[in-house]
Amino acid sequence: MRFINLPLRLLLAGFSAGFLATLLAGCGSSSKSIERSLDTIALYKADIQQGNAISQDMLAKLKPGMTPSQVRFVLGTPLLVDPFRNNRWDYVYRLVQGGKLVEHRRITVVFENDKLKAIEGDVVAAEQARTEGEKK
Repeated sequence: MRFINLPLRLLLAGFSAGFLATLLAGCGSSSKSIERSLDTIALYKADIQQGNAISQDMLAKLKPGMTPSQVRFVLGTPLLVDPFRNNRWDYVYRLVQGGKLVEHRRITVVFENDKLKAIEGDVVAAEQARTEGEKK
């Protein structure tokens, strides 16, 4: 700084002070005005799929008496296996779009003596699914 003349030093000091004042001006705004400005900004919310997406066609392939490995081949690995009752598998599916729950399904597969006994939960009967498919 020894070689810089006095007017240039004053100019640099003025610019530095102005820059610092501009930075500090942003700290003085109230929290309510910040909240209002954040409310007007639309944030992107990603679509989130969780669990096993099970279609009606997959459920139609299940037949009583199937082994657990055959059921796993058709439906995939269950999301929940009850540690106290290993004859019950739970398949859960959730779809969240734009921060709102759009779809939630739960299907329970019950085995007896290592054979498929029952399907419970959000299941549509095969005949009803066929008539809905014909309507479309």
